[in-house]
Amino acid sequence: MLFLQQIINGLSVGSVYALIALGYTMVYGIIKLINFAHGEVMMAGAYFAFVVAISSRFPFPIVLFISMVMAAIVGIVIEKLAYKPLRNAPRISALITAIGVSLFLQNLTLVIFKADPKIMPVLIEKKPINIGSLQIGTVTLTTLILAIVFMVILDVFIKKTKPGKAMRAVSEDKDASVLMGINVNKTISITFAIGSALGALGGVLYGITYTQVYPTMGIMPGLKAFVAAVLGGIGLIPGAVLGGFVIGMIETISKAYISSQWSDAIVFGLLIVVLLFKPTGILGKNEKEKV
Repeated sequence: MLFLQQIINGLSVGSVYALIALGYTMVYGIIKLINFAHGEVMMAGAYFAFVVAISSRFPFPIVLFISMVMAAIVGIVIEKLAYKPLRNAPRISALITAIGVSLFLQNLTLVIFKADPKIMPVLIEKKPINIGSLQIGTVTLTTLILAIVFMVILDVFIKKTKPGKAMRAVSEDKDASVLMGINVNKTISITFAIGSALGALGGVLYGITYTQVYPTMGIMPGLKAFVAAVLGGIGLIPGAVLGGFVIGMIETISKAYISSQWSDAIVFGLLIVVLLFKPTGILGKNEKEKV
């Protein structure tokens, strides 16, 4: 029964990583950029929820919606100001810029909110749900359900809607998409908006789970989500979801049965193993790239 409990906890943690990893993989799939500022967008989403929650009596769904919309706007602004001017520059330039944006957002938050952690208001009533001898927290259950719902919505959006099909086309061939009349700039902005909104969802759920928000809270979840995206196959949406759940399971089980001090080392060690034996990830395919 303890193992089953850890499986449920792992799925909950993994769903947060999967939501954040989707932002990494969507942006990479469109413009081949590793957006290392994505963890800070997740952090911004958590702070937006914190500010709205303490300044109003809005219920959780409205707080979540506002934080996701605000994070989407942040994502669009970052893309327009920091990444769009470097779209034709060497990839190393965009990568360095992403790290710079990450540090800027961290320090901006530090100036505004100071370094001390803020206590996230109770947005979800914490009641244990007992199923026999198995106990599931309402936060855990809510996290898992919301993550699955939004992943399904994203899948339908990508496959069935016109903007989603445009995103797939730009991912396949940007130049051909322009010739077909697709607005590439608009499509890239939509991608950043969706990825940032999902990152904010992950940030809000992370803040509720651990009851705190602070300027550097996005660093470790962001890195683990990046590992999840690479593990599943960077640029592939199903790969990000799979990688997120795998990382969450490995982290939770290693904490329960090995050592909480070694869990992070095990997760990042897994990245090294994957890069050594299957650099394209679990679902990735080898592709030749023209230089």
